[in-house]
Amino acid sequence: MAYILENKIGRRIIRLNTDDIINIVREYQNITYKTYSYSEIRNKLDKTELYIPEDI
Repeated sequence: MAYILENKIGRRIIRLNTDDIINIVREYQNITYKTYSYSEIRNKLDKTELYIPEDI
């Protein structure tokens, strides 16, 4: 699960484990299947919401 690391000075960062990364890549591959151009990929991803669970 993702773990949000607080940062008092700037932006928070999110630490991902191996399973999180694999899930994100899998979702990316499913969304962009048979899409070859950069602009088509960006358009598809702009219309998609991806979520990862937060470790509490």
